[in-house]
Amino acid sequence: MPASYMQPLRILIQFCFLGFMLWLGLRFYQFVQFISSAGTSAFAARPDGIEAFLPISGLLGSASWLKGNGINSIHPAAVVVFVTVLVGALLLRRSFCSWICPVAAVSEFSWKSGFRIFRRNFKLPLWLDIALRGLKYLLMAFFIYSIVIAMSSKALEEFIQSDYHKIADQRLLSFFLHLTPFALGVIFILLALSIVLRNPFCRYLCPYGALLGLIATLSPLRVTRDTDRCVSCGICSQVCPTYIDVMNKHSVDSPECIGCWRCISHCRFNEALSMRAFGRFSLSGALFALLVVLLFWSGTVVGKLSGHWRTAIALEDYVRLLGK
Repeated sequence: MPASYMQPLRILIQFCFLGFMLWLGLRFYQFVQFISSAGTSAFAARPDGIEAFLPISGLLGSASWLKGNGINSIHPAAVVVFVTVLVGALLLRRSFCSWICPVAAVSEFSWKSGFRIFRRNFKLPLWLDIALRGLKYLLMAFFIYSIVIAMSSKALEEFIQSDYHKIADQRLLSFFLHLTPFALGVIFILLALSIVLRNPFCRYLCPYGALLGLIATLSPLRVTRDTDRCVSCGICSQVCPTYIDVMNKHSVDSPECIGCWRCISHCRFNEALSMRAFGRFSLSGALFALLVVLLFWSGTVVGKLSGHWRTAIALEDYVRLLGK
């Protein structure tokens, strides 16, 4: 069955998650307003899912957990979401990047808009592209070394329990509500670049994506090309948002593959491309989409059922912390 339906389905799921995350942000803003007003504004409960915006807290909590401290009660949902995303990369490649991530959703919308305006997306010279791609791996190495390797179990626990870390979510909200001229300029430049380049932040600067890409190379799922069916038209390579030369590969094992199915969806002859597990078992697009949604939803369910979802910080503590 042709996979032409996959892109509308993926974009629908992508924007449903984007809408949900915007709703989470709004609810958290209302919660902070309630706390800051000493209860005079309308009550709004803190949405636990806001911790999905705290990947550094997720890395801190996961490192502490691995070092024997257990899952912390300060931002437990951040750990659950972080681990769920890592498992997703292992099982379903970097599907988080092309199906879930709000930054990637905005970036994809931007470069597609740019394509409609300029009738093309620009591509950096190969030497510059390779050099810039190394930046995200340097950032990833910095965070992993600084947190996972350099920090002791005791240091991790002390930082996680610190007042500074307790309101990491509020600090992130404050950053976006009170952008400095420098931060605003950086965001503007990235948005402008996203119109002419495909996913520049994701491709060159995102350490999260770098980590997921390395894990995804171990995934049993890969885009596979049937050389007997393929007529080497090159469409698959042209539509790949990460510039993988799909046409000349039998199996796509690149860490840059984000599992978006664009190459498979645009294959115009004889269904020469497919998503296969262990190179043998073909996975339908509908099943892949269902697995993506179920995986991220199940992370939330497991977190709630195991008691590792809601923060232990009381309202009184938030009043004290936000009043500093």
